[in-house]
Amino acid sequence: MKFLDYEIWTKPGDVVEVSLSGSAANVLLMDDIYFQSYRSGRQFTYHGGYFKRSPAIVTPPSAGHWHVVVDLGGGAGHVSAAVRVLSRA
Repeated sequence: MKFLDYEIWTKPGDVVEVSLSGSAANVLLMDDIYFQSYRSGRQFTYHGGYFKRSPAIVTPPSAGHWHVVVDLGGGAGHVSAAVRVLSRA
């Protein structure tokens, strides 16, 4: 399974901006436990979804350490991404 993984840390009120280049892609925001499940092919929970347009904006449910995963869901294509944490304050 090929995917891009970015580790980020957020504060209350932050949003995550993911700029995609190339194909549309899944942008998945998850904690360490769900990321390990994702990597192992087990069931996992995430915030985000499939984005056809860039940038993808995802709001973390809480402050903390997160993984931003970008993948093509098994589809053909190529994608690159840039991730920024933006403060709404």
